[in-house]
Amino acid sequence: MVPSRSMFRRFFFLLLFCANAYAAPADEMERMLAERGLIVQLQEMRHSVADRTSDLISTAMGFIGVPYRRGGSSAETGFDCSGFVRTIFEQAKGMVLPRRANEQAAATEVIDKKDLQPGDLVFFNTMRRAFSHVGIYVGDGKFIHAPRSGAKVRVEDMGASYWQRRFNGARRVTQDDVDTAAAITASVPR
Repeated sequence: MVPSRSMFRRFFFLLLFCANAYAAPADEMERMLAERGLIVQLQEMRHSVADRTSDLISTAMGFIGVPYRRGGSSAETGFDCSGFVRTIFEQAKGMVLPRRANEQAAATEVIDKKDLQPGDLVFFNTMRRAFSHVGIYVGDGKFIHAPRSGAKVRVEDMGASYWQRRFNGARRVTQDDVDTAAAITASVPR
């Protein structure tokens, strides 16, 4: 079972309710949560999230060296930045993101840069317009992306002055976001 955003939310509110309804010392609270099986559920969710993030990053790393190609969305033909991100999320998580970087930004949850976790999306203004470039955060201030014509998929440091000046925002992909984006895309005539 893959925990959804709403499951996390319900679990969090349950824990919050328990904490407010039962103001006891920490060891008693832990015992109560353990008796109800909630600690095990929380640990299982945490491991599930870590495993899925690890799969996402390892899938992305498997494409290092694939050439950039404008409009590309496969290892055989090459990738552009949004095609790369879309392919990785589809292969690793079964989630279909919108095709363009700005659409991916609009379809995902805004997060603060300080809250970045591996698997989050990072956006840059590289073409004098917001959200014109996207990559996947891999941790330790680095991201993986399909950079530009003549280059290949690679990992770069967000701390480099080029990327610092162009950083445009961070987003987290959730199943709820992807479902909403798919519904909107399906209803818009092409």
